[in-house]
This record gives sequence, C-alpha cells and structure tokens, in this order.
Amino acid sequence: MPWAIFSRPSIQVGALKAYTEAHSGFLVEGFHPYLQLAKTIGIENYHAIAADGWAGEAIFSSLLFPEQNREAEKLYRKGTGKQNLPDFLTLVEQTRSVCSSWLQSINWDNYMAVGFTLCFYQLLPSLYMAAQLKQRHPSVPVIFGGSSCGGELGRSLVSCFPQINYIVDGEGEIPFLQLLHHLQDNTKPFPERVLSTVMATEISPSPEVSDLSSLPTPDYSPYFRETKHLFPDMPFIPEIPLEFSRGCWWHKCTFCNLNLQWKKYRWKNAETMLLDLKNLATSHQCLDFCFTDNALPPNEADILFKSLENAPVDLRFFAEIRGNTDSSTLQNYARAGLAVIQVGIESFSSSLLTSMKKGVTVIENIAVMKHAAQAGIELEGNLIVEFPGSTEEQVKQTLETLKYVVPFKPLAIATFFLGHGSPIHRCPKEYGISGLVPHHKNKALIPQELLTNLHLLAGEYRGDRTHQRKLWKEVRNRVDQWHSFHNNRRANSTPPLAYRDGGTFLIIRQEQPDGPVLRHRLTGTSREIYLFLKEIRTFDEVCDRFKTFKPEALQTYINQLCRKKLLYRENEKIISLALHDTCG
Repeated sequence: MPWAIFSRPSIQVGALKAYTEAHSGFLVEGFHPYLQLAKTIGIENYHAIAADGWAGEAIFSSLLFPEQNREAEKLYRKGTGKQNLPDFLTLVEQTRSVCSSWLQSINWDNYMAVGFTLCFYQLLPSLYMAAQLKQRHPSVPVIFGGSSCGGELGRSLVSCFPQINYIVDGEGEIPFLQLLHHLQDNTKPFPERVLSTVMATEISPSPEVSDLSSLPTPDYSPYFRETKHLFPDMPFIPEIPLEFSRGCWWHKCTFCNLNLQWKKYRWKNAETMLLDLKNLATSHQCLDFCFTDNALPPNEADILFKSLENAPVDLRFFAEIRGNTDSSTLQNYARAGLAVIQVGIESFSSSLLTSMKKGVTVIENIAVMKHAAQAGIELEGNLIVEFPGSTEEQVKQTLETLKYVVPFKPLAIATFFLGHGSPIHRCPKEYGISGLVPHHKNKALIPQELLTNLHLLAGEYRGDRTHQRKLWKEVRNRVDQWHSFHNNRRANSTPPLAYRDGGTFLIIRQEQPDGPVLRHRLTGTSREIYLFLKEIRTFDEVCDRFKTFKPEALQTYINQLCRKKLLYRENEKIISLALHDTCG
C-alpha cells in the first residue's frame, strides 16, 4: 500500500512470495497499489506526499475516519504547505477512486487469503483498503504483518479493527506459511506468534529462519509486470531492494525501535548475496540497488564489495552503515558502486551520544562525513533535536560543532519522538519522562476512542518537551543556514573546504557562509602535519611523529588551525577537515 517508494518493489511481498512458493504448493500473487495511485496523482505529487509520510496518512484518515477530515486536512497542509500540490479534497477523492477501481479489478474469490505488509506510513492505507475489501468480500481472511504490527502494536490493532482477521507478529516467512496451512486445513496447528480475535497464541519467540543464506531470491516479477502496464514508457528507473541481514549488530541505541521483530542479528554470506544481486540485475535489467539492512554485516560486506570492484557493470548501491566505518572501507565500497549511505549521526554532542548509546563520538561522526565526501559517496543523516533530558551544555556543544561541519552535506533535522518498544519507552523515568501520550499527529488522524486503546510506533511524552523546544531552537536555525549555504552554491563543484597539494606545500581554499573565500598556505612540516591528520590521530601520535618539535609548539599550531576551522579536535583526538581537490 502507499506510501511506499514507488520506484522500489516491496521486498516484503517479494520475499514472502518466493519463500511460500518454494516451500509449499501455494501460489502467491503480489500487488503494489501504490503504483496505481502514483500514476493517478502524478509521480512528482506522489513523491512529495510520501516524503512527508504523515501527509499521506492524512489522506487515508479522511477516507477511513470521515469525522477526522478537518484535522487531517490541517495536518496535510502543514506537511505540504510550501509545495505546489493538489488540494486535499481532490487527493482524497482520487485516492478513493483508485482504491475502488483496484479492488473491482480483481476476482477475490480466487484467493484463500489476502495479506497486507505494513511499514512506516502504511497503517491507515492498509486499514482502509482492508475495510473496503471486507465490505465487498467478508469471507476472505485478511492478514496483516510487518514492523508496524509487532507485539503490543499488533494486539491492539486486531482488537480495534474488525477488518483484520490475523496478524503475523514478527518475522513473516515461517508463521505466514503455517497460517496458510491452517487456513487450508484447520486440523493443522495454529501457528505461533499469529494474533487473532478468535485464536491468540501465547507470546513466544517468533519462529525465524536460522540461515538467511537458505532463503530464495525475492520474486519481484509482479512489480515489474505492473510497472510495464502502468508506465509503458517507464519514466523512472526502478531501484531493487536487497536484504543482506536482519536486525542490527549494534542494537543498543536508546531511541531505536526498528528491530522489535527480530530476536537476533543474522546475515547472508557474501556468495549468496552476490548470486541474488546477479540474478536480479539480469532478470530485471536494473543496475540500482538498495540494501534494506539497518546496518550492513561488516565482514561479509567487505567480501561482497571487494568482489564487485572490477565488475564489468556499472552498479549503484544505497546502504546504511555505522558511523565508525573507516576511510579505506568507504573508498573500497565506493569503487564497487556504493553511491549513497545513510549514517546514524544523530548528535554532535559527545555526552548526548553517550545518552543515546550510539557507540560513536563526535569526531567519528565528523570523520565519516569527511571520508564519505572524499570517496564521492553522498551521505544522508539526521540530527536529533529535543532529546529528553538534553542540557544547555549539550546544545552549546552542538552549536559549536556545527561551525566545523559546514563544508559537508547538511544533515536533516529529526525531532525526537518516543518509539514504542525502544529502551527509552521501556524505561522512561531514566530520561526524565513522567508520562507517555499518543503522538499529536496521530491525535489528528485517529478518533480519540480508538486512539486510547491503540499502541502505535510513534508516541510522545510528558516531561520537559516545552523546555526542549526552546533549547533547540537555535540549532534548528543554524541547520537551516547550513542548508541555505549549500543550496546557494550548487553550481560550484569544488568542495567548500579543499586543499591542493604542491608537493612541499598545500593551498587550502575555504568558503565561508557569511564572509569572503579564504586561502591558506601550509608549507614544509605544516603541510606534513596536516596530511598526517587526514585520519583521526591522538595528540601523542602527532608528537611521536614530529619529534623535532616541542609539544607546546605543536599544541599552539593545532589550536591555531582549529580556530580557523581547518582542524577539529575532541579531547586528545584531532582530524583535518579539508578534502583533497584533485580536480584543481
């Protein structure tokens, strides 16, 4: 269902189809109604609405809960107000028409069950379509599953919405197939971790696939048939999802609730991943791929990208990686086609990173931003603001650090929300939280009598929220300025802070957001020190490398370059900030 990215097939649908057909005699058909909606309202409009997420949920809220129409429209306008999009009521009617036509185009009597897979911003669309399906075909069992349906979330959904017959709680392949066998023959056992209004199993560890390498390649053929039919001229190039691992090998971030459906971290071996990649590229004639992993498995990823370095095809990848990935690894991955990465930067305050249990430091965050840019990899990341319990000192450090990262691609602001099931949600008092409340945007979308009994992925809290909003206001302003600086220089291909090497000297060019372009010349040992600091070094390492200089002199020199924002220092660790401009 919407609001999935229209240029990607659903890996959930593709994986379940492939697994079920490989392990049974059932035939599975996959559908992607979001493609029909994108065609109807226009690809650019669909993309803009999907990018906000909440705006898309608002459209389906108006369909599912007509009494919420006014509040839903306000939320839609707030999320899309600066964009030239169709008005809200027009989109609601277009969406209603698309859903109705799609349902009428399929003979549902041919199916023993219908499943909906739910991730972010797919709850209300799925609830609406399921309700419409049930009105037309009340006897067809409806199954929900996905990351928005785990644990308490799933139990609350199945108790509140009669259009749901079953919810698969956790990893889908094994319990989904067991449920199909039970529906075919009710003398067969009802599966573990499947929720139902008539038959709820005890909460027990979800049956999971122990060896991900044993899974078949996802079957995306339905998606490509649909795109060929709906978009015969194909105005976009599909990006194919790949699954290298499940879960997160770090799994400690206090705000994260992305891995509630997994018991442990598992991964495919590089050979299997390479085979999946080759099969999909050949079958669908695509070169763009995105890894769905929360974090790539480091050792196997090294093997995979190493094997692709000299591949005779121009592959392009997106992946999420950890912030402490080193420069040589990024260079190797870039040569193999890694073009865009998402890194959990989250904060430029070391003490706040500790509260978040990120396992990285500010200087490591800056290093990965620099090294990604040097490797030609686009880095996407967030800066979390209004984290509960944040202090003035943490905000002050964030503001100071923002002065140093101006040369790199700006991060997006992410306002903290209380993720259901996250460590903060489980232990709220440790973070100064006095109470848990529904997210204010869900209050606009869902009637209060239902919202009271629902557990949803995103929530809010009682505590110091008003104080946090005031505290982080200047950070928001500074990040806006950061974006403006980069938007105003888009035509300039030279990095904002870059050096050219003259062999015995460096010339550093430094653009300033509110000042003239500066140029610095470092000669002799000054050049050598700067180049030595391309990687994170300790002050002791600098002293050991340049023994002919007194520590006091090195300290003075390093402090001078830090004041000029050419170096960044965190305690005893230092890194240079300028990129090597090989194009001159």
